Amino acid sequence: MPAAPRYLLTGASSGIGEALAHALAAQGFDLALAARREDALHNLAHSLRERHGRQAVVLPLDVTDYAACKDVVGLAAHALGGLDGIIANAGIAQGGRSGSEGQFERDKLTLETNLLGTIACLDAACALFREQGHGHLVAIASVAGQRGLPRNAAYSASKAGLIRYMEALRAELHHTTLATSLILPGYIDTPLNASLRSRPFLIPVERGARLIARHIDRKRALAYVPGWPWAILGRLLPLLPTALVARL
Repeated sequence: MPAAPRYLLTGASSGIGEALAHALAAQGFDLALAARREDALHNLAHSLRERHGRQAVVLPLDVTDYAACKDVVGLAAHALGGLDGIIANAGIAQGGRSGSEGQFERDKLTLETNLLGTIACLDAACALFREQGHGHLVAIASVAGQRGLPRNAAYSASKAGLIRYMEALRAELHHTTLATSLILPGYIDTPLNASLRSRPFLIPVERGARLIARHIDRKRALAYVPGWPWAILGRLLPLLPTALVARL
């Protein structure tokens, strides 16, 4: 039998990350689970071992501690006996009206988490993968990165930055044995977006996670989730009139 893929998953304690851990384990992945909430990670790891019979290790991590991001890659490789991929999924959404009290601090934390924290994890994994000659770098971005959305300026900016980063990384690694995957989810039902007044084409988190896991397993370079209608709408978002976007 082929060896089980060994992946580090950040943001694993809730939402898409938690559901994705189950979907990947069901497909035969062994996982290092990273997030801030250690108790939730231990519960998830126990569930993965019981339900799917897969190896699951817990690595507490705050991705805004950029030195810790580097350390956790090495810890994951040691705990799993090697590392074949990383799924940079950790993220927050702290929307609000620009200029309102405390909004800059919330925007700053959003960018530090969603963009810089993600890059810190991917960069550390890339160094390991270059050294070992193989590896898969996966980033969970968002269709919100295709167009700035009202009351979510920093979130949109963080995901737009991540999209550009992954495009550049894919080109940089084109002639190597390393693979990259950029995942662009639409509206998936999680606490992250539960407060939004509009969530068009919303899908359950379990379905979204299964689709993402399938794209990761196939090492798809770019994937919208779900493909319909976001593969079309995602490309149209930059073309929409501002008056229409303002109503979202």
